[in-house]
Amino acid sequence: MRYEKLADELAGMMAGGVLKHGDRLPSVRRLAEERRVSVSTVVQAMRQLENRGLIEARPQSGFYVRRTRMAHAEPLLRTTPDMPLAVDISQRLVRVMQAGIRPGVAPLAAALPASELMPVAALHRLYASVARRHPDLLCSGSHINMDDPVLVRQLVRRSLAWGGPLAAEEFVITNSCTEALALCLRAITKPGDTVAVESPAYYLMLQLLEKQGLRALEIPTDPRTGMSVEALDLATRNGGIAACLLVSNGSNPLGSQMPDERKRALAQLTAERGVPIIEDDIYGDLHLAEGRPWPIKAFDTSGNVMLCSSFSKSLSPSLRIGYVAAGHRRSAIALQKTIGSGATNPITQRVLAEYLESGAYERHLRTLRRCYQSQVDAMSAAVSLHFPPGTRISRPQGGFVLWIELPEGIDATELYERAVAENLAYVPGELFSASGMYRNCLRLNCGNPHTPEIEDAVRRLGILFSGAQIK
Repeated sequence: MRYEKLADELAGMMAGGVLKHGDRLPSVRRLAEERRVSVSTVVQAMRQLENRGLIEARPQSGFYVRRTRMAHAEPLLRTTPDMPLAVDISQRLVRVMQAGIRPGVAPLAAALPASELMPVAALHRLYASVARRHPDLLCSGSHINMDDPVLVRQLVRRSLAWGGPLAAEEFVITNSCTEALALCLRAITKPGDTVAVESPAYYLMLQLLEKQGLRALEIPTDPRTGMSVEALDLATRNGGIAACLLVSNGSNPLGSQMPDERKRALAQLTAERGVPIIEDDIYGDLHLAEGRPWPIKAFDTSGNVMLCSSFSKSLSPSLRIGYVAAGHRRSAIALQKTIGSGATNPITQRVLAEYLESGAYERHLRTLRRCYQSQVDAMSAAVSLHFPPGTRISRPQGGFVLWIELPEGIDATELYERAVAENLAYVPGELFSASGMYRNCLRLNCGNPHTPEIEDAVRRLGILFSGAQIK
């Protein structure tokens, strides 16, 4: 329908930041003339955008873009298995990830930002400049652990916003946040150990446990406030937990953010019981509310928390620069880094350091957070419009993914192959659980501007799920 196409185009402009919160839309008559459609077509498009919660009508003034925080029902907190379990998701996950990047498939699976949102041109120029001014970096050795002091200094400065400052001596520069997490696990666990994780948990964390022969104990996780401290208290009373692995800010896939008082309680509890915390803070800079949230690391008084992060979601997935602020385990983690992969690319370390030093990163983040907020809102509205009645949608407080809980009886895992056959992809919920829970759930990526093509992909997914519900 022509009005649906117009509504999708305008929604895409809002999601991409062309039309921002508070902007007045062109008048109905002007849109009709510019798009060569009837006035009634434009009015129908405006009504659909109002129904999605994207615009609001103001008497004798026109239509305005609104900040959409739809009153969706949120996913439910679930009971998790009492026993630790071996993890076995890698082969299924690889197939899902490969299907999600096939040409022609809607980019709803992998949690990757759109390239047009990243400062690619600025990074290109900086690479050329750094290579010209510091040719010695092309000859640096790669068999020892080398952390660029210029980059470490910038990270220490940034840690002031994380409740720091952290000590420069804590940092190890890594090849991505994933490597940082893996190094921490290798430094403090051995095969057969049990690691407490969120439920649902980020699937790459589960992959790391699987690769290292570790078992996962799923801890109930609230869609708003994160891992249950009370449940972790019960799980650690009799020992047997080698580490706790979690995302406290903008968790993946829920988008939850643990309140400060719960972070403080978690830091104290685990320190008293000798349970190291490995904290992934990759979405800390991508908060969707005001003010940068502090990580659990800010409440650590004993060096028990290992804080891991990278710039893959905020600058470029291709940078492959991460870090860990390792507390009192820095030496053990640096040793694992040295014998595992050696030094992290020295030119990229310096490029990142100079980008941070210039102040460009903070300016970029302000724009990026607005884009992610708009895209998350637009995707939420699309899911609410097109998915079956009774669908529950997360309200992320950070990051750019949505966790969707379908009505009972709709199996997102079972329907996945049918979706892929129609060039639609998502990550089935069971891949976020060692026990295979969440088969009626899925995760959607909101890292791309919400174009009419993405709106149509969500619509077609909704048809698929609604058909399954009818059966």
